[in-house]
Amino acid sequence: MTAPGTIRSAAMPRYVIERSYTVHESEVPIVATRSKRLVKDEYPQIVWEHSHVVLDADGTPKSFCVYDAPSEEIVRAHAERLGDHSVVAIYEIAGDVTPDDFPLDGD
Repeated sequence: MTAPGTIRSAAMPRYVIERSYTVHESEVPIVATRSKRLVKDEYPQIVWEHSHVVLDADGTPKSFCVYDAPSEEIVRAHAERLGDHSVVAIYEIAGDVTPDDFPLDGD
């Protein structure tokens, strides 16, 4: 992992995948378990770091998942096999920052 606030230059790209689910919020854990199984059995080159699950304005579950993967194509192939959602967008992560990377005067 690179130092906070720096652009990552690792061999394995990281992605944020924005998903919109076609199932009820209560069924998202079922889809997540299926995703984990697919990674283990069919896409071992993907590392699922973590996800943030939210509800949009009309109550549709969405998630923002962080994956290490060799390519966007692999991420899309996994998503297609997963089902029960659509990919809204995939972003390659250029770097990570935290509030500690931006000290205030006197801190």
